[in-house]
Amino acid sequence: MSQEFVLGIDFGGTKVALAIASWDSVDRPLRKTRLPTLGGEGAQQVLRRSLAAARELAEWPGTLQAVGVSTFGVVRGETVLLAPTVPGWEGLELPRLLREEFGDTPVAIDNDVNAAATAELRWGALRGVRTGLYLNLGTGLAAALVVNGMVVQGAHGAAGEIGYLLSGPGDPAFADGHAPLEEVVSGHALAQRGSALLGRPVNAASLFEADGDPAVRALLDGAVEALAMAIANVCVVLDTERVVIGGGLMGASRRIVPRLTAEIRRAVPFPPEVTAARFVDDAPLYGALALTLTARE
Repeated sequence: MSQEFVLGIDFGGTKVALAIASWDSVDRPLRKTRLPTLGGEGAQQVLRRSLAAARELAEWPGTLQAVGVSTFGVVRGETVLLAPTVPGWEGLELPRLLREEFGDTPVAIDNDVNAAATAELRWGALRGVRTGLYLNLGTGLAAALVVNGMVVQGAHGAAGEIGYLLSGPGDPAFADGHAPLEEVVSGHALAQRGSALLGRPVNAASLFEADGDPAVRALLDGAVEALAMAIANVCVVLDTERVVIGGGLMGASRRIVPRLTAEIRRAVPFPPEVTAARFVDDAPLYGALALTLTARE
């Protein structure tokens, strides 16, 4: 008996993850694969290798019903923007190229954070929430806004790009080539600043483990304070009922979540619940699988 299945593809800055799942249990992948992006590799090479892997997965016995795709950056019309990590990804006409690859099979595409929020809405910590916030704390910093039980895209597909929020008056901003809040809070920023502070290469996770050092503690405290203020402000604007937090920095949740919760309770008239995401590992990939349901609607 022929099986109906779906394909999810997550284009990340350092890897591409792919999975197939049965149409009647999209949140339970049947098979996964992962491709590292290679140093100096451009967009066309990444896309070519990824689509070859997708074709191999799509040979699963049965009928491919839909494809869901998450990508770093912002998808605006036919073009990916705000995506400097892989050379050539900025300006790539990814939706068109995917349609050409998959023909009549429906394809849905969104940025990785919105996709992860879609998975949380379908199956995770945002299920049943009408007004909420999904916060991704990882190599970068971004959020997804949920209103009326749906992820808000914004006028240009860039709603939730909180990394560009100003963290202080007169800060260098987007027009100056900066993402002010992301340069303070993200895993990449913490790793850079921590490495300079300690005189040796470190990542964000190891910084949280070394927070007994007063200089490291001050660095982390400043980052968490800036994040807490920004998220509290977003909650005031949205009047959220729940804030869901995911991403690689959730390994340091004991240092981050209580501070966020305290600031939200202090600043927001009707404080939302703050909770961890269901999907931490491979969240955008599960988001891509969730998007397959959107592609068929």
